[in-house]
Amino acid sequence: MKKLLLAGALLVISAAPPPAKDAGFDLLFTNARVVDGTGAPWFLADVGVRGGKIAAVGRLSGSRARRTIDASGLVVAPGFIDLLGQSEYNVLVDGRAASKITQGITTEVTGEGESIAPTDEKRIAENEDVYKKYGVRPDWRTLDQYFASLERRGTAINLGTFIGSGGVRAMVVGMEKRPATPAELKRMEALVDQAMREGALGVSSSLQYIPNIYSDTAELVALAKVAARYGGAYFTHQRSESGRLSASLDEVFTIAREAKIRAQIWHLKTAYKPNFGRMPEILKKIEDARAEGLDVAANQYPWNRGSNGLDACLPPWVREGGREALLKRLADPAIRERVKADMAKEAADWENQYLGAGSAEGVMVAEVLDPKLKAYEGKTIAAIAAAEKKDPRDAVIDIVLADRANAGCIISIMDEKDVRAALANPLVSFGTDSPAKATDGPLSHETSHPRGWGSAARILGYYVREEKVLRLEEAIRKMTSFAAEAAGLPDRGLVKPGFAADLAVFDPATVRSNATFETPNRYSDGFRYVAVNGVLVIDDGKITGKTPGRAVRGPGYRKSPKASTPAKKP
Repeated sequence: MKKLLLAGALLVISAAPPPAKDAGFDLLFTNARVVDGTGAPWFLADVGVRGGKIAAVGRLSGSRARRTIDASGLVVAPGFIDLLGQSEYNVLVDGRAASKITQGITTEVTGEGESIAPTDEKRIAENEDVYKKYGVRPDWRTLDQYFASLERRGTAINLGTFIGSGGVRAMVVGMEKRPATPAELKRMEALVDQAMREGALGVSSSLQYIPNIYSDTAELVALAKVAARYGGAYFTHQRSESGRLSASLDEVFTIAREAKIRAQIWHLKTAYKPNFGRMPEILKKIEDARAEGLDVAANQYPWNRGSNGLDACLPPWVREGGREALLKRLADPAIRERVKADMAKEAADWENQYLGAGSAEGVMVAEVLDPKLKAYEGKTIAAIAAAEKKDPRDAVIDIVLADRANAGCIISIMDEKDVRAALANPLVSFGTDSPAKATDGPLSHETSHPRGWGSAARILGYYVREEKVLRLEEAIRKMTSFAAEAAGLPDRGLVKPGFAADLAVFDPATVRSNATFETPNRYSDGFRYVAVNGVLVIDDGKITGKTPGRAVRGPGYRKSPKASTPAKKP
């Protein structure tokens, strides 16, 4: 047992006693600087892994092991938990999850407003363009079936998901702007109840996007109450990240209070220039809510630019009804002119990301689905419009039409001081808000936001080592145990006997992100070994191709005696 005097308090770090020498380990890291995920200072120890679990932490010299790795000079930390990973489809296409494991991410949480399941034929048809390109079409309808398909195909990372209230609304109400009827709300509640029993981590919303934008607070409270009955959480892309931010936060607090549920704000930001500098005020509001007794917190990605669909530059009314309705409207010259007019003016009832990003100069095409449009990637709307001699708003609409509303963009909407203020706050965890990709294979052909390739490495290398915005141990706490508590993952997030052997082993002197906005598709440096459930997915800096990841299920999971089995792999 080690005793450290820290900030006037006696901190006790317990290490498990060494096992019997004939017990043996599958994997043994020796001479490591263990940063255990609690926020406590690192300590020198060995870490033994057996049967996919951490078996011992302490002085284990002389113990037998199938594989012993000298971790001298390296940090052994819990694998990082990405609280908004977005890889639920991509890991079916390429299970290596390469851009995530190469920055130490071992578990992803996903399901932002819309989740991979449950689903139906209408929702599947909305994404047919993606399925045709990548060759993986849903062979599931329920969450149980999705998890079975995920584990059958194999994944390098663990993955858990929220049930998206927007997806549930799309299945029951559709994409129309109207309240749910009492009967429809009961059906939505039933879908949430089923998903919670099948392992959803809670219920989520994404309140700037259709159809979730049409959900009122009462509807969200009702769905959150169902999740709360099973010990789940409420995670949200809140209704406003800019001019209506304070009112939006109040709605989050209302849902947490009335549903008696813990809540997490996804990718916290104070967006657009009029809101630059407001992060301390917003953090104070969260702290005050916690003082009231509400279990609310937030997460962020460590970059000052955001990213989403290029069609989100258009007003919500033109997007009502889904993809085909949007494309049909944009083909009408009169509607196009109305859209352009709305893009050019401030609005109180929607988040105008085109105007908020500074218009054409602040919007860059990040990725397209149609390979014929590849030349647009990495170029701003201003540059595209100048080259094609057209109004920048026409350039946006033309690309949305040409790529069938599949194009993504990067938007300059945040201030670096606000990013740092959130990063330094103990209540703000971590998420990439991006799906896993790779520098080779089927997911290598589109560019993307660098946050999906190097967010964890950027925090450790740039903000911890170089800028000293926060301590190494605190950064790791935020990305591990704090994130695990928020998502409801009781056996992950600590280097502790009995916990899952998800481990990130890196060199604190060399860890860094290589991804930039200009060249995002680059792996991070410094991660020597990454283990998922005790199996190395990164070995001496190289991707092994192994897929030991699992579906991680929430506290409401009830294993069905008649587990649904998906169809054969297409």
